[in-house]
Amino acid sequence: MKKALFYNSEGENIRCFLCPHNCLIGEGNYGICNMRKNIEGELYTMNYGISSAVSLDPVEKKPMYHFYPGSKVLSVGSIGCNLKCKYCQNYTIAQGKFEEFEGYTEGLSPEGIAGEAVRLKENGNIGVAYTYNEPIIWYEFMYDISKVIKSRGMKNIMVSNGFINPEPLEKLLETIDAFSIDLKGFTDEFYKKITGSRLEPVKRTLETIAASDRHLEVEYLVIPGHNDDKKKFSEMLDWYEKSLGKDVPLHINRYFPMYKMTEPATPMKTLKELYEMAKNKLDYVYLGNTESDLGSDTYCPNCGSLIVKRSGYFSEDLGSKNGKCKKCGLKIRGEGL
Repeated sequence: MKKALFYNSEGENIRCFLCPHNCLIGEGNYGICNMRKNIEGELYTMNYGISSAVSLDPVEKKPMYHFYPGSKVLSVGSIGCNLKCKYCQNYTIAQGKFEEFEGYTEGLSPEGIAGEAVRLKENGNIGVAYTYNEPIIWYEFMYDISKVIKSRGMKNIMVSNGFINPEPLEKLLETIDAFSIDLKGFTDEFYKKITGSRLEPVKRTLETIAASDRHLEVEYLVIPGHNDDKKKFSEMLDWYEKSLGKDVPLHINRYFPMYKMTEPATPMKTLKELYEMAKNKLDYVYLGNTESDLGSDTYCPNCGSLIVKRSGYFSEDLGSKNGKCKKCGLKIRGEGL
């Protein structure tokens, strides 16, 4: 464990300001995330140096389609989350109390992880991705790793729900190169009922990253009967184009029953309809979690040339040179293309 950042004392309690829950934590208790604990009037992050998984993954798996396509990234996960998504894909490492988790590795250091990242450069590794569970909840460990990775000239990728306060986010913009952020729905009702959080802080996070010089890609998991309403999806696309930019890649992903949700998988018909709606508004739209290759390739939004051909997690850059379309010269959104 390590003393946490972003908190104040309020009498015998502690107010945590890492995420918009802004938990008031009594002595000996945890915040909503079950990872940040008040110990004798100080806030500690209990999962510092703890890992649930370390793996060299294709960068496309994050998913990250416009950031060094075809490369690999050392992917690191810990335990805990600040949301309570009823469909959580990684609930065994994300949902539960600190004392209940088993099977994780302790005692990892930022220097050790950075050393492994450097060693794996010969295998195509570009840096470290903070993923699997919510990295906001192991903020201090992630930030310390990211500083070392940056000093080694490598890349940092954060895969997140985006439910973070402005000050911690601004600090991350110093070291994180690329963000994959979940936009889980587009109503506060959905966020409250299904995730135990709120929409507006996530929109603010997305807008902040989009306004920075950091790379951003957005995921939208389509859950039947919950966030697949076409009118709301259209409203989301209007906001997306205006507030984030039409060239910010959007990944529309298929839901499958998991954890506490038993609704059947998203019909392909629904996915294709939303995909077509999004393509009419945005430059780069993809379909994920499907067996179809539909919506997997990158095309130039100006001339229609094939830029990146994908099959599963394998990518082949066919149509870009120095980040521009070979045919018409348009700058393709992203880095490492």
